[in-house]
Amino acid sequence: MNDSNPETTREIKTTDLAEQPTAVLRETVPMNALREFFDRAYRSVMTAVEQQNVQLAGPPFAMYRGMPTDVVDVEAGFPLAAPYPGGDAPGVTAGVLPAGRALEAMHVGPYDTLPETYGAVMAKMQAEGLTPGEAMWEYYLSDPAKEPDPAAWKTLVVWPVS
Repeated sequence: MNDSNPETTREIKTTDLAEQPTAVLRETVPMNALREFFDRAYRSVMTAVEQQNVQLAGPPFAMYRGMPTDVVDVEAGFPLAAPYPGGDAPGVTAGVLPAGRALEAMHVGPYDTLPETYGAVMAKMQAEGLTPGEAMWEYYLSDPAKEPDPAAWKTLVVWPVS
């Protein structure tokens, strides 16, 4: 961490998460096709949630299962105020962000610099003797359509630990 430059300082917090119902689209996607997948997933999930009159409970997120390689098992969607009852939207299913202990770090900057934040989170896990969970997720707190400067984008990284 760099305390002299707050923009690059990553505060990593330990938190206890409550289980959170979600509506998601899950696929195995090549890393270079993630943006296209996210656009399609968020649009499909939003349409499905609106059709079912289910209230959103937070910003869009993506959960990654396992360590990404050239492809990633990813689900993208939204946290909900109540479980998703299902519907006619192809591929959109009920999901859950699990309860438990996790590390959280706020990433400020473009998405292609997220590996730096993940590295800092992993270093804290190792320093504290924690075991990383098999899934981690990101909440996208900035909308690139409304905030065109990638240097200002905010992404909350959440990585369950044991």
